[in-house]
Amino acid sequence: MSKFSKADNTITLAITGASGAPYALRLIECLLAQQQNVYLLMSSAARVVFATECDWQLPAAPEALAKALREHFQVADDRLQVFGKEQWLSPVASGSAAPKRMVVCPCSTGTLSAIATGASDNLIERAADVVLKERGQLILVPREMPLSTIHLENMLTLSRMGVTIMPAAPGFYHQPQSINDMVDFVVARILDHLNLDQNLVPRWGYEKASAKE
Repeated sequence: MSKFSKADNTITLAITGASGAPYALRLIECLLAQQQNVYLLMSSAARVVFATECDWQLPAAPEALAKALREHFQVADDRLQVFGKEQWLSPVASGSAAPKRMVVCPCSTGTLSAIATGASDNLIERAADVVLKERGQLILVPREMPLSTIHLENMLTLSRMGVTIMPAAPGFYHQPQSINDMVDFVVARILDHLNLDQNLVPRWGYEKASAKE
């Protein structure tokens, strides 16, 4: 479980251009339901993926994007804040203000590489770099197949730094009946690692044990 307290209720969520927009949407929904505040960062490629996978044309301007997402999730302005890719004065850009927890979901292999090498060429990369240097919790959810040696070496590099590499690879032991069930599997595991309660998917063995009781 996470070493961070549930009282630390702000999480940075970055969405990049890998396939997996439904994971990101469900994760935002669950984080907000858990009374977490979300600092959201979204790449240009992620908006292309959203249009392709969710048929949702999201605006590029941070203010307009924030408005669209707040209306969608029905939350107040302070619960969900969006920062642009070069908004260097945002809280996530500095160790003195950034949340100690960050998730990149989905995480493109390009973003994975940039984080592994400390590129910090945009706010997503800088935010991840801040979490690493501050010894915070960073979870990356890559979605790529097959994985090249470069991808694997970058993952190993980050894992050795304490980063949690959590590929978007849903299990089937909970007998999913829909795509939403498969999305929930991955989101549930992310919530587990953030030390947040979840009842999306029963943990291994618990459902059968409860049935016997």
